Amino acid sequence: MSTLNLRPLGDRVVVQSVEEEDQTFAGGKLVLPETAKEKPQKGKILAAGAGRKDDSGKLIAMDVKVDDVVLYAKYAGTEIKIDGKKLLILKESDILAIIG
Repeated sequence: MSTLNLRPLGDRVVVQSVEEEDQTFAGGKLVLPETAKEKPQKGKILAAGAGRKDDSGKLIAMDVKVDDVVLYAKYAGTEIKIDGKKLLILKESDILAIIG
């Protein structure tokens, strides 16, 4: 995998969505069409900013780091495409939990 040449600023992170299983099992195998899939809410952090600054200018470090797998708000962030991959730029406040 090539190195991600993107450095988010402040309290933002770059996340690559982790696709959930594309099928459901209800008495057999059923493959879901692209239009029926839910938007992913789980992803791996590929890059993270340094954190945000408080009112006095003191840096507040991020609670997440590169390689963390996280859950994030359903319609959060800005989707971008780099090298054919869909990535998401999120604010740390849009991250709901760290998995694992």
